[in-house]
Amino acid sequence: QLQSKILILTICAAGIGGTFQYGYNISIINAPTSYIQTFMNETWLERTGVPLESNMILLLWSFTVSAYPLGGLTGAVVAGPMAIMLGRKMSLLLNNVFVIIAAVLSGFSRMAKSFEMIMISRFLTGVNAGVSMNIQPMYLAESAPKKLRGAVALTSASFTALGLVLGQIVGLRELLGGEENWPFLLASNVVPALIQLTALPWFPESPRYLLIDRGDEESCISALQKLRGDSDLSAELEEMLAEQAAVKGQRAKNPWELFQNPALRWQLLSIVVLSSAMQLCGNDSMYFYAAYVFREAGIPQDKIPYVVIGTGSCELITSVTCNMIIDYAGRRPLLLGGYICMAGWAIVFMVALSQQTQISWMPYLSMACIFAYILSFGIGPAGVTGVLPTEVFDQMSRPAAYMICGSLLWFNLFLVGTAFPFIVKSLAHFCYIPFLVVCICTALYVGFFLPETKGKSFLEISEEFKRRNFKAQTHAGFYKGPEEIKSTVL
Repeated sequence: QLQSKILILTICAAGIGGTFQYGYNISIINAPTSYIQTFMNETWLERTGVPLESNMILLLWSFTVSAYPLGGLTGAVVAGPMAIMLGRKMSLLLNNVFVIIAAVLSGFSRMAKSFEMIMISRFLTGVNAGVSMNIQPMYLAESAPKKLRGAVALTSASFTALGLVLGQIVGLRELLGGEENWPFLLASNVVPALIQLTALPWFPESPRYLLIDRGDEESCISALQKLRGDSDLSAELEEMLAEQAAVKGQRAKNPWELFQNPALRWQLLSIVVLSSAMQLCGNDSMYFYAAYVFREAGIPQDKIPYVVIGTGSCELITSVTCNMIIDYAGRRPLLLGGYICMAGWAIVFMVALSQQTQISWMPYLSMACIFAYILSFGIGPAGVTGVLPTEVFDQMSRPAAYMICGSLLWFNLFLVGTAFPFIVKSLAHFCYIPFLVVCICTALYVGFFLPETKGKSFLEISEEFKRRNFKAQTHAGFYKGPEEIKSTVL
């Protein structure tokens, strides 16, 4: 089974420098928060002789934190043109340059006495994550055989969760989370980048990209042989050639062209709803609450970082489970089940938070809710959302679709990060009401409007959406006839 080994190794090589970095860089910034804030204050004091006020430190810190989603948004926008011009594999390889520069900046920031270097470093790290979040699922789904497409593309979510957990572990005081080591902690993201630069060049480019975008049938067959080994390639090649014929004469589309095209209406609406919901469902905010809830449950302050690793592990376990079942269960049931469970747990969580001080066992229920909410998110929305743009768009629209998806994802991450403290302030224990509404609306959309894509070829999925997009116009079709006849008479 050499070919399956090659596919597994391709997944690992793409993942380690890809979405792994997204999860890793989100979690490593949490451990050294207070140390970096102290460093900012000391640096300012040295430069001006005046210490910073506490709200000024907070402002500088929020700039540092929000530089990451801002970089991500930039990365999502450049990912489309990169994927088209450079190819999927080369884009992933070049993407490591951003992280290497970022690691150098953050690693030497203390020596250079410059907190601005940390801000620029976080921005560049965001650009890297923005590019890989878009290109990695595209590259893997295009390289996978039809029956494994969901599982292979979904490994992107597993690598994100793995990065999250490893970031939490490396950020422990005993490792790199101490006061002396924070520059090394922030620069440690250079390791996955170097691993990818060493490993990925040995694996093939996406066969679909080679054939449909480049028109290079020979390289496509050679890439397929590497990935599939001795198995019969004729059916798969036939399907690719059919897709190539379907998009013949077209060029890669721009994001605004997708909005203007009535043939893509439902596909676009589906990815807009699901990409937005992924960040607006409140999963990341659960991590914000984790430390507070664990403290209330009586867990000693110095043990909380270890319990928080448990929450990250939850997401990892469920995304790996989802990987195993997506091609059996299908996409819709996982999304639907995930959002319905999250809505249910959000209600329980708000009740538990409001009774936290009255009833002695409530903190434990809140704790259970945090784990259950993250598990529900991991089993469906976390992974399936990233797979869908690959499946519902054709080769020419796919990079633009990922640009829209990625831009929404990062913009909403920024929005939730900025708005959540204010939501907590105004709604207190009922701060999950907006997230509850998002979960219910998304579940309704998936239940009523999203078709299943499991086990179908890209062309079959396109045909299904075409029927849906033009359903309304078929009724109007009867009126077109007479007008045409009139014109021929004239």
